[in-house]
Amino acid sequence: MDNNSVILNNVSVRFGSHTALRGINLNVPFNSFITVVGPNGGGKSTLLKVILGLIKPSEGSVSIFGDNPEIVSSVNIGYVPQIKTLDRTFPALPIELAATGLRRKWAGKIGNNEKKILIEMLAIVGASHLADRPIEKLSGGELQRIYLARSFVRKPKLLLLDEPASGIDAVGESDLNKMIDEYKQRNNSIIIMVTHDWEAAYHHADYVILLNKKLICFDKPDSAFSEINLRETFGHVGHEHEMIFSRKHGFN
Repeated sequence: MDNNSVILNNVSVRFGSHTALRGINLNVPFNSFITVVGPNGGGKSTLLKVILGLIKPSEGSVSIFGDNPEIVSSVNIGYVPQIKTLDRTFPALPIELAATGLRRKWAGKIGNNEKKILIEMLAIVGASHLADRPIEKLSGGELQRIYLARSFVRKPKLLLLDEPASGIDAVGESDLNKMIDEYKQRNNSIIIMVTHDWEAAYHHADYVILLNKKLICFDKPDSAFSEINLRETFGHVGHEHEMIFSRKHGFN
């Protein structure tokens, strides 16, 4: 078994009579940036939660660096969820939120050594100036940067991002994708990012997963975004943005 890979072997997930994932086989190589693209309800977030060990497969198995997800140290996995459960009125500071990535709980007093690490991570995502601003004063894009810093703080070997650009404008999304690229280059990590942005998936990924409950394709972007693959994933390729994307990149 490859101790540097994320491997899914015939993974299916069912919730009662509903099938969320069906027969997924993947071998994600080390030091690769993977984007996951598919329709709403296609199982993208479920896939990340299976890899995290938050959802157990109904069938099949998952291996993270040679171990079961449940026993992989949190040091080796960073995660930015799609839906943030944090109450924006909670009286906390961004540096305290980022610190939960170190301690896995809300910090009491942050020591000098921890503060140095946290400020460094916040600086990497362009948010060191936000460290002591109340969370309720942050914009959506600023909060996303804090969550990204939180996921970076232990320099994990596996980074899972569920639509991290959600609620961010085009400039902010470009900055965020650049930060993720730079993180991969610095840390030689596996990054798996769910996105609805086909341009980001095409230009930033080493490989693209096309998913609609079953695995449609796992390939390099030029091969993944073919018309036949997109039709199988989304059921059609008729929307204007899909046609423009296909024509722009010469897919057929």
